[in-house]
Amino acid sequence: MKGLYARIVIAFIGVASGVLLISTIAFILETHYHFSLYQHQAMDMNSPAFDTHFEQALVQSVLWSAILGILLSVLLSLFVAKRLTAPLIHMKKVAERMANGELGARTSVKGNDEIADLGGSLNHLAEQLMYQEQLRKTMTADVAHELRTPLATLKSHMEAMIDGVWLPTPERLESCYEEIERLRFLVGDLEQLTEMESPHFKLKLHEENVSAIVHRIIEASRTSFDQKGVNLFFEGLTNVEATLDRQRLGQIVVNLLTNALKFTPRGGQVTVEVKEEQHEVVIVVSDTGIGINEDDLGFVFERFYRVEKSRDRKSGGSGIGLTIVKKLVEAHGGTIRMESRVGEGTSVAIHFPKN
Repeated sequence: MKGLYARIVIAFIGVASGVLLISTIAFILETHYHFSLYQHQAMDMNSPAFDTHFEQALVQSVLWSAILGILLSVLLSLFVAKRLTAPLIHMKKVAERMANGELGARTSVKGNDEIADLGGSLNHLAEQLMYQEQLRKTMTADVAHELRTPLATLKSHMEAMIDGVWLPTPERLESCYEEIERLRFLVGDLEQLTEMESPHFKLKLHEENVSAIVHRIIEASRTSFDQKGVNLFFEGLTNVEATLDRQRLGQIVVNLLTNALKFTPRGGQVTVEVKEEQHEVVIVVSDTGIGINEDDLGFVFERFYRVEKSRDRKSGGSGIGLTIVKKLVEAHGGTIRMESRVGEGTSVAIHFPKN
């Protein structure tokens, strides 16, 4: 028996035992005193009767026992209450500081009981709040940056055409259209990311043929690859089954194929492989594209992180696609790993549990 429960039990046992002990000692001392007094007074012919002394002994013993017991109870209760409530009051003050925006506040409760665990949980909560606040600030800055570029381009184009500096030619209108499409895709990606981070997000899991789903997506994407002159191949087993969300799997594969096509030059190759490894289904998307620097590999799944720093509309998207892929894979209980070499290509391996 450990922790706060044990401390409270021990405190109550101590109080009860102390009261009983004090009462017993007081009763014995008072009784002994009155018997001694009776024996001393018995020598006097005018001494009171024995039953009178006995009654006095009982009354005084009970009275002193009650007084000492109450005193002991009050002192022990004050001591125990102070020991138990001191860390709680401290945590209350820390929580109030956190509520007022001081997220760096921390508790200093030590021990191995539930109160110490509560203090540790409060510190962990503060750390998570600081992390989420930093994410919020970073995301706000990134969204503002992503929106600012196409909006500034649209504004300058429109002003030039309104002022008569530029004629509204099809080429310039197409440029404006591309910027609008970029904004539309950014908003769509943000909506998907918000949906997946919602506590109400759930997968629709069913037993599915992974190979058939992947092959269907590849065939649907082949036109885009042919237009750019990139070869697209499918390899692996034809009947690999697993319990997963069919729609979300399609979303994962489409995002990976889009990334592979974007960074693979004309004449290159993208290969999608589906295979089984023990109790897992593995999907590997490999390309012969430009590759990714080793320093960037650890950040490619972070939101708004892009290896292409120029952020022009031709070389990159919103920087959220791989973040969405990672969250969907983890929602299935899977893992995702990326390997890449500059100038040689990139390989993304996804491991899904079969059940």
